[in-house]
Amino acid sequence: MSRVLLVTGGGGVGKTTLSAALAVTAARNGVRTLVVTIDPARRLATALGLKQLGSEPSPHDHEEGLWAAMLDASASWKAIARRHAPADVANRLVDNPFFEAAAQHFPASQSYASAEEMANYVEARAWDLVVVDTPPSAGGIEFFSAPAEMRDLVGGRLLRWLTGGALPGRRALFKLTARPALRVAGTVLGSDLLERVAEFLMDLRTTYDGLARRAAQIEDHFREARTVVVATADPAPLLEAARFYRDLPDRVQRPDAVVFNRVLPAMWHQPEPPVDGPLVENLLRWGAEAHRQTDVREEFAALWKAEVATVPWRPRTPTSLDDLAQLIADAQNLPLDRLGVVAE
Repeated sequence: MSRVLLVTGGGGVGKTTLSAALAVTAARNGVRTLVVTIDPARRLATALGLKQLGSEPSPHDHEEGLWAAMLDASASWKAIARRHAPADVANRLVDNPFFEAAAQHFPASQSYASAEEMANYVEARAWDLVVVDTPPSAGGIEFFSAPAEMRDLVGGRLLRWLTGGALPGRRALFKLTARPALRVAGTVLGSDLLERVAEFLMDLRTTYDGLARRAAQIEDHFREARTVVVATADPAPLLEAARFYRDLPDRVQRPDAVVFNRVLPAMWHQPEPPVDGPLVENLLRWGAEAHRQTDVREEFAALWKAEVATVPWRPRTPTSLDDLAQLIADAQNLPLDRLGVVAE
C-alpha cells in the first residue's frame, strides 16, 4: 500500500507550492509519487508547469516517476453516492437538486469527498507515495475530522428522527403516511418542496452503512499517514497551526513537522547596520522582522513541543521543476526520510 504524506494548513501559506516541491523531490529520489490537490484555482498545475490538470492521475511529461491530479469534489460526491447507495436510489439521489446543494454547502462535504478519493489512490497501490495538498477550509483541520462529521451527519440523531432510522419497511410506511401529508402541505404552499426534501433525506440515509465503513477505513489511513503543517509567522496561520496540537482528533497522529514558509534570513538582524544613509531604516525594519520570526518559531516549538522546519523566503515564486526541488534542498530540518520523500 502507498505511503501518504498530508500537507495541510491554512490558505495563503504556500501549501500547494510546498506539496509540489515535496512531490518533485520524491520523484527525483526514485519514489513513484502522485501529488493530488483539491484547489480549484489550479495552482498545482501552475507550480508543476502543466497547462491543465484533470481528476484522473496523469504522468508528468518532463519528470519521470511523478503523477498529478486535481479532484473534482462534486464529481467525487456522485461517485460516493453510487458507491454507498443501492443502484436505483443512487440514480435518484444524484438527480435530486438538494444533493448538489449538499455536496457544495454541507460542512466538511468537500473535505470528506477529498479524503475518500485519497483513500482510493492509496489503496490502488500504483504509487510509492501519495502527497495530498489538503483543502484549506477551517485551516486544514477539517480534512481530518471530515469522516467522523459525515458519519455523524448521515447517521446522526436528527436525520434518524426525520427518516425514522433504518426500520424495515420504513420507505413503504413513508409512502403510505408521510407522503400524502406532505402533498397536502405542498398544495397549500404551491410546491412539492417538502416532499422532495423528505425523499432526499430518505435516500441519503441509505448511504449510512457504506459511508460509515469507508469513514473508518479513511481514519485508518490517517493514523498511518505522515503530516506536515505549513504556516508562516503571521498571527492567523499561527493560530491555525496551533489547532493541530490543540484540537486534532485522538485518532490522528500529531504532525511530523510544522514548516514555516517564507522565512527571512536570521543574518538580516543587525541592531547596528554597518552603513549610513536612506537605506538604514529599511534595513532595520527587515532585520527586526527577521528577529521576530525567529522568536515566533522558538516560542511555537517550545509551547507545543513541535518539530519546526523552515523554508527560506524567495524574491520570486518557483516557476520550474528545478525551482521546486531547490525549495526543498534549501529547507532546514525537514525530516525527508520520515516523510517518505527519500527512497527506502
